[in-house]
Amino acid sequence: MAQNEISTLGGGCFWCVEAVFQRIEGVISVKPGYAGGKTLNPTYKEICTGKTGHAEVAQITYDPKIVTFEQILDVFWLSHDPTTLNRQGNDVGTQYRSVIYYHNNDQKLKAIESKRETNKSNLWKDEIVTEITALNNYTDAEDYHDNYYDNNKNQPYCVYVIKPKLDKLRKSGIIN
Repeated sequence: MAQNEISTLGGGCFWCVEAVFQRIEGVISVKPGYAGGKTLNPTYKEICTGKTGHAEVAQITYDPKIVTFEQILDVFWLSHDPTTLNRQGNDVGTQYRSVIYYHNNDQKLKAIESKRETNKSNLWKDEIVTEITALNNYTDAEDYHDNYYDNNKNQPYCVYVIKPKLDKLRKSGIIN
């Protein structure tokens, strides 16, 4: 019996990444967190300064019999702009960088190939700047970030940033 797998992705605000991947068949759970910085166990307030070096990420647990790592990456490329350095829309700073944190060499090789193929596909007119690096110094975000969109649909960020993104992905058949 195949075990569940984990991928850790940063594509801007983790509330957006979480909301997108929660709607993918085969995804079991999505946990907002922080990765890649130098501070141990940072808080949201600390990472928002941009001084810890962490990226906001979503740690995605999925069933590889239902959804593959390659399919997870396909959604990742379509759900944010991987060509903008340290920025997604009005969210600006290194904590919003586009990054794939791999958990093993297989994920590393698949991420590199996926990035190469996506660059060749002309999905984006500019070159992809997404980092691909080994997962390091990961910390779960505070519990109030869990299920943020689903629990705060009337909050302005959810109404004006997350909902339009979900609507666009839903319309194109990428998410449920």
